[in-house]
Amino acid sequence: MSGPKGARGRRFENALDETAARMNASVDFDRRLLPHDVAGSIAHAEMLAARGLITADDARAITLGLRKVEARLVAGELAWDAALEDVHMNVEARLIDEIGDAGRRLHTGRSRNDQVATDLRLYARAASQRLVAAIDDLRGAIAVQARAHVDTLMPGYTHLQRAQPVRLAHHLLAYAAMLERDRGRLTDAARRADVSPLGSGALAGTTLPIDREHVARSLGFASVT
Repeated sequence: MSGPKGARGRRFENALDETAARMNASVDFDRRLLPHDVAGSIAHAEMLAARGLITADDARAITLGLRKVEARLVAGELAWDAALEDVHMNVEARLIDEIGDAGRRLHTGRSRNDQVATDLRLYARAASQRLVAAIDDLRGAIAVQARAHVDTLMPGYTHLQRAQPVRLAHHLLAYAAMLERDRGRLTDAARRADVSPLGSGALAGTTLPIDREHVARSLGFASVT
């Protein structure tokens, strides 16, 4: 939890030096994880309620509160606070401000470690899928141009010297082949990211009776770590 002195407010009497605080803060770039952080927390809260670890009322309050916090951050109605260091602490602090003590129960059975790992996997999976779709569109456009230039001749080069006459279609399809390799790498990255780490805790799980598969299904993961 955070306090008036930031994320370390309960452990130190003095605030962190401003220069060190700016250096440690990651919120300027990890705010892009916001939708994934919120989705992961909602799935976690729903699982906690299903397992009887928090009440259904708390789960509903957490879900509605998270959605409201996300909308207000996106709209610029709430400012990102570098003193809270990262997207996770910013969301959690705003949630507690919004719904009170129920927000403090969200982190039950969860470590910041597996929360961050889950956010990153959700982000990587979604980003890979978007890039694959963009590559498919680009390869389609290249194929259209290649068909239109089957009879267009151009010089082919080796070592910056003209070597052989080739068709422009041949040259264009070389880029389509390069993009196909990139597509394969991204597809593999998405597959590798499609495994839920939530519930792993800091390193060795938790003694609480959580349901990791429940959360994985809610987030669309293929399996758990």
